[in-house]
Amino acid sequence: MKQSPAESQSPAESRSPAESRSPAEHPGGADLAPEVIAPPQLGTDARDLPTRAERRRLAEAGRPFIAVAPEKPQGGLRRFLYTATGGVINIGPSQKELQEQELIERIARPLQGSHNTAVLSLKGGIGKTSTTVGIGMTLAHHRGDIPCAIDANPDSGDLVERALGERATQAHQPPSITDLLENLDHVNSLTALQGYLQQAGRLHVLAGEQDPALSDSLTAEEWRRIHAEFAKYYSVVVTDCGTGVTHNAMEGILHTADNIVIAAGFAVSGAQRALQTLNWLANHGYQQLARESIVVITDKERVSDRVDKQAIQESLRGYCGKLVVVPFDRAVVDGDRINLDMLQAETRRAYMNIAAAMVDGYK
Repeated sequence: MKQSPAESQSPAESRSPAESRSPAEHPGGADLAPEVIAPPQLGTDARDLPTRAERRRLAEAGRPFIAVAPEKPQGGLRRFLYTATGGVINIGPSQKELQEQELIERIARPLQGSHNTAVLSLKGGIGKTSTTVGIGMTLAHHRGDIPCAIDANPDSGDLVERALGERATQAHQPPSITDLLENLDHVNSLTALQGYLQQAGRLHVLAGEQDPALSDSLTAEEWRRIHAEFAKYYSVVVTDCGTGVTHNAMEGILHTADNIVIAAGFAVSGAQRALQTLNWLANHGYQQLARESIVVITDKERVSDRVDKQAIQESLRGYCGKLVVVPFDRAVVDGDRINLDMLQAETRRAYMNIAAAMVDGYK
């Protein structure tokens, strides 16, 4: 009896193109997981079974075998309901909590190599060092590796005091960047390097030179040597540069910086100096650093009602990559140790935004 064309085809020829491909030829490539197909039940016509492509489409559109429970809320009414009902009522985290989790994931992103962020300003007393410590502590809190902060301020910087507290540093004079430089040829391990560092929780800190006769003597080449040593052991280095952009070490610092944070204030003079810093960078070969810079406005004092804070923000926003406002917080402006646990929630979030933007900029 003559067979119809459909009946005369071989099993390989009767399959659809999607089915006849080898795993390597399939659009999913070799990553396709082998399917476990249940055998047809007795009495079932094989022609009534869905094709492989149809089964895959149905599986992708269908519900998973195990429902994924929403994450536990961390605060507010959602957390109260979760705790009061023993987890029976779980409406998941709020939008604010989800945004915070996204910031944490950005901050904690694994990095290849070492990266340096320079924190600078043209005016003192507007939150440069508190910003350095705040973002350093935030990085230390959320990252798996250990970050380091270096005081390269030529004007007797107080980075260690803001990180550890004045009492902790009064008991003994910590080794300074000058001490490290003098003995750098003998530093050949992380253990040896840490002998010159202070530990503020998980943040490692190198103190600045306090002797006025020596503090401005650090050269660009000496900075490069110090940076090269830290780059062997630390994925993230935050450098407190002091005020100004023309002191001796600044050329070396800018050349080793992946990105920069510019400290500013709501006072008119602070905003103008931030703009001057950006213009100076753009006009001296650092256009990319200026364009991708993070401008941080720290609300350190109650400014006059005549100062238009929104106008200051808008005037700076167009010249930088990101602008972050650190709100007025007594735990920041009192000049003592920066402790994340003592900061207001919005202050901690501001430092998280800065840290996330920094890590985003690390290529």
